[in-house]
Amino acid sequence: MEPKAYCFHRCFDPAGPSEFEVDRHYLLYALEGTIRLEADGHRWTLPPARAALIRARNPITITVLSKLTSASVLFETDFMMEPQRVLTVFEMSPLARELVRECREWGADSGELSPFAKQIFTTLADVVQQLACVPSKCVLPSPKSQQLSRAVHLTELAAHANPVFDDIAVQSNQSPRALARRFANEMGMTWREVLRHIRVMNAVNYLATTDSQITEIALSVGYGSLSGFNAAFRMHMDMTPSEYRQSIRR
Repeated sequence: MEPKAYCFHRCFDPAGPSEFEVDRHYLLYALEGTIRLEADGHRWTLPPARAALIRARNPITITVLSKLTSASVLFETDFMMEPQRVLTVFEMSPLARELVRECREWGADSGELSPFAKQIFTTLADVVQQLACVPSKCVLPSPKSQQLSRAVHLTELAAHANPVFDDIAVQSNQSPRALARRFANEMGMTWREVLRHIRVMNAVNYLATTDSQITEIALSVGYGSLSGFNAAFRMHMDMTPSEYRQSIRR
């Protein structure tokens, strides 16, 4: 019999989109690698700085973008309060990360939890529910059409360089006017706004997973100046890149 809460620790190779649903509340946390999650018309990227709290019996879409090592935790529905949303992505605190690492000792075949183990899992559940009250701002609306999905994918691939909107339209087999209309109708954003958001999301990943200098990160995600990068980052995250890095490493 599986315990009321346990940790699922495993490695995964990159894989295309697939539907994911479990009968327990699920804390999805990547020790290494990056995942894309989609639910309720929105999409998030999940580097090691972030985690996702997924409500039981609600399907989401997962794409493993790079080789992944996960240390996720599953909670019986009567072990913790039901999450408010189907999927909530949030920044992991140092305490939450350490609690997840501690939970790796207890897997699905560990049997009934000891009082100490139960306290560890209970504390983790309380901590992640508190963190989930402040969802990540690194989120984009999901494209609805294949044409726009293709255009967004091409934009993601070229975001670090200097992509040209008309070229993206041609490569995705549509006219610039039709593509601009799809961005407005399906995502409620312009292509330029989506590009900025993608660059900031990529920068967040670098800030969380590397010790690279801020200027180096700015250049690597496609900004020609540190001032332009700082302005875009503050617009999306309400803090500077340095402040963000400090906030996740406290």
